[in-house]
Amino acid sequence: MLEIKNLHASIDGKPILKGVNLRINAGEVHAIMGPNGSGKSTLASIIAGNEAYEITQGDILFEGNSLFDLQPHQRAAAGVFLAFQYPVEIPGVSMMNFMKTAINEIRAQNGLQPMEAAAFLKLVREKQALVELDAKLANRSVNQGFSGGEKKRNEVFQMAMLNPTLAVLDETDSGLDIDALRIVAQGVNALRNPNNAFLVITHYQRLLDYIVPDVVHVLANGKIIKTGNKDLALELEAKGYDWILETTQA
Repeated sequence: MLEIKNLHASIDGKPILKGVNLRINAGEVHAIMGPNGSGKSTLASIIAGNEAYEITQGDILFEGNSLFDLQPHQRAAAGVFLAFQYPVEIPGVSMMNFMKTAINEIRAQNGLQPMEAAAFLKLVREKQALVELDAKLANRSVNQGFSGGEKKRNEVFQMAMLNPTLAVLDETDSGLDIDALRIVAQGVNALRNPNNAFLVITHYQRLLDYIVPDVVHVLANGKIIKTGNKDLALELEAKGYDWILETTQA
């Protein structure tokens, strides 16, 4: 589904990614862990189409086609979703109008008619229940006045509404208490199926207690330096990143 091939990227002339290779198949959940500044959020942003980064080498293939041929809105229409580490507030834009516009724009790009109002409201109720999102928040501006946990639940709610083929979660667990973490993970797990895939970016193993990955990668100094199963996350939690850096450099 997703294949990253020898990806090099920089920002303001500073190299960030230095040869990332990664393959994710349909039905899989991959986790990327790594120390601060390793390039995790950069990778997520590039997949989504952030134009602040300069791609100096390599490619990203999504379902066999280069993502670099698509603008961010076209990537979204193709089924790519990014849950932000720090969800932004959008004053003056209600959650319902935001979601309805997003869904209908994607439908239009795929040659479909706008979703009927009754079907949209039914979908909203179903997906709000999935992440235990207070229905009152639907009448407020996007993320405005939301707590940290509410913003992250809202991200998963948006993901559930859009039903992407590939979801990239950039440190969705950041700032969450244990109850919010459980609810967010519950929503993600409910959306997993054989036809989609997830790339979960995190610093900590605790998220992976709830969203169990098929594969764990360690990204450091702009490269994936080690890949393993879920036990690798436990080993990192116990020994820290210095251990793996020392091991791979030996």
